[in-house]
Amino acid sequence: MSQWKQIQQLEIRLLEHVDYLYDDNFPMDIRQGLASWIESQDWDTAATDESMAAVMFSNLLTQLDRVRLDEQNFLQRHNMKIIQQQLQVKYTTNPAVMAKVISTCLREERRILSSACMQEQGPLEKSLQSSVAFERQKNMDNRVGIIRGSVQLMDQAVKYIEDMQDDFDFRYKTLQSRDSTDRNSDMMKQEVTRLQEMLNRLDFKRKEILSKMDVVVKEIDDLMTSQLSPELQDWKRRQQIAAIGGPLLTGLEQLQGWFTLTAQSLFQIKRQLDKLGELVVKVTYECDPIPLQKPQLEERVKYLLYHLIKSSFVVEKQPCMPTHPQKPLIIKTGVQFTTKVRLLVKLPEVDYQLKVKTTFDKDLPPGRVSRQFFILTNNTKVMDIEDYSNGCLSVEFRHLQLKEKKYINGTKGNEGLLSVTEELHSLSFEACFTVQGLTIDLETCSLPLVVISNVSQLPGGWASVMWYNLLTDEPRNLAFFGNPPRATWSQLSEVLSWQFSTFAGQGLNKDQLSMLGEKLLGQHASCSDYQVSWSKFSKENIPGKPFSFWMWLDSILELIKKHLLPVWNENYIMGFVSKETERTLLKDREPGTFLLRFSESHLGGITFTWVEHKDNGEVKFNSVEPYTKNRLSALPFADIIRDYKVISDGVVPENPLKFLYPDIPKDEAFGRLYNCQPSKVHPYIPSHLIPISVHPDASSSPLSCRSPEPPMTPGEFNMLNEHLCFDLDTMSSPYSD
Repeated sequence: MSQWKQIQQLEIRLLEHVDYLYDDNFPMDIRQGLASWIESQDWDTAATDESMAAVMFSNLLTQLDRVRLDEQNFLQRHNMKIIQQQLQVKYTTNPAVMAKVISTCLREERRILSSACMQEQGPLEKSLQSSVAFERQKNMDNRVGIIRGSVQLMDQAVKYIEDMQDDFDFRYKTLQSRDSTDRNSDMMKQEVTRLQEMLNRLDFKRKEILSKMDVVVKEIDDLMTSQLSPELQDWKRRQQIAAIGGPLLTGLEQLQGWFTLTAQSLFQIKRQLDKLGELVVKVTYECDPIPLQKPQLEERVKYLLYHLIKSSFVVEKQPCMPTHPQKPLIIKTGVQFTTKVRLLVKLPEVDYQLKVKTTFDKDLPPGRVSRQFFILTNNTKVMDIEDYSNGCLSVEFRHLQLKEKKYINGTKGNEGLLSVTEELHSLSFEACFTVQGLTIDLETCSLPLVVISNVSQLPGGWASVMWYNLLTDEPRNLAFFGNPPRATWSQLSEVLSWQFSTFAGQGLNKDQLSMLGEKLLGQHASCSDYQVSWSKFSKENIPGKPFSFWMWLDSILELIKKHLLPVWNENYIMGFVSKETERTLLKDREPGTFLLRFSESHLGGITFTWVEHKDNGEVKFNSVEPYTKNRLSALPFADIIRDYKVISDGVVPENPLKFLYPDIPKDEAFGRLYNCQPSKVHPYIPSHLIPISVHPDASSSPLSCRSPEPPMTPGEFNMLNEHLCFDLDTMSSPYSD
């Protein structure tokens, strides 16, 4: 079943999250109309390859043309045409952005499907998607809207005061121009009385507008303190969680809208105060409230603007190497990485160049790290207005590169107890912002980075990134791994499931997580609040093994991603099963029933075990030597299952694999994953590779000879069977893992 069909079968609660994914950047009409085609493309690679993205963008437009021409409904055909035109305007010059958008949507769909397979969401995901958060955001929308309405009404009030004052000023000057002999007349006395009434009314209106301004400024102050700042912190926390594979990061456009509307209200109040100041120059009087109250109000407005704009300078995209888009915050020396900052306050007055400077490890205390780096490439760039993000100011650094500093006499900095992948660094961004007489020094920084010099350090670096962003919301705690906190198993298991959603397309179910818990925690596996130390997760070796729990798990992720993805996404790999559980599951099954699990003794290995029933009632279990990435590079895993043979006692080799656990016929399960034989162009005898094992009890037979380690063609096998002597040492034999 296609991914899109599975999505459509979700419950309403999850469909609402799917609905949130699609907007003008990638309309749901396209997802619906081109579902199969979209799912068959490699959008992850296209997102980092401009030429490939351009080809796929062109193909997408062609596919849209086909769907539009086949559409019978006139209105739908018209809508498709409009969508196609919008996509051309938006992505023709930057198709990789489109590929990134589609890749992200597909990944998030898989994550939502994965969460649907679990009985309940994990604590982190549940907290991020609570109904309370949605209600809070609705309240924020209403409150910002009310403030904007109040400020607009104050504009009208200031204009009314200006008109009233102009009328008063005209009458007053007219009265002054009268002849002095007329000043004692009844008409003059009436005019003076009218002017006094007008002045009293003007004084009342001035006090009223200043009182309203004071109320609105206090409301904005409270809004920023009690809601806007927490919403920004919440977005930053969700950015951390999204960075380690959690739910898709959304809400930045909404946050920008709140910041922008709040800033516009403050600037409008500032202009209203300036206008009142102009009115005082023309007309003032004893106890005039404007000179008394205006300076204090102006200071408060400037203070709020300063802090609003300063906090609106954020890292939109954390530093990431394009070669590893799903593992941000890890930078390899000598490899280009990208990052992006944005100003959430969108103001039409900003029409000049705003330069942003990046600095690595700014103000890092000496001796904190053993290695120091500097930015090798240009570290200054100008912010631009982005058309496709509602006109915000942003800048993306696409070609940053780090180089390690050389040390005199070959001596590095302070050599501490931390490993390379536990040393944390940061990237700072600075700019000077000037608008309407305000000068604001902007500064923000990335989340802590791990710097590596070899790709072999990538798994360890990613473990550090996950641990940090899971357990703290501090933006710059670079000493975190000096005394890293513990994680509960419920927290850690949720993040581990996200890794499989992100890198393998299918998260872990409750049973698989329970099996992983047993692997890591032993008897404490059933305790969701059991504390797991950083050392136990990433540094200490598994008892009896030369690798840590995380290294073992990461190697499995790599194996799935590169060699087992189709089989994994069909849920055919049980995966994390102990030998004891495996035997319990298989012992009562039909002969030839097998299951697939990951090796516990090999890094990045998968094996299958099948059950046999002897005539004497004995149950026998056979496990093949684990297939690692080197062996799977020669033959797809589904084909190995199809063609697998066992040689035993000179009998013609046969495939012992009959049913995928619990009782699915092998070809029914794997049939559509088999590689099709190429069509015959030349009259050659077709051949294909066959993986073969030698059963241990065949060691004394004439077939106890050597077979190339995997696999061989039928012709090769027959020839070797008849003429060559085999050596069992390199035969792929049934194996107990």
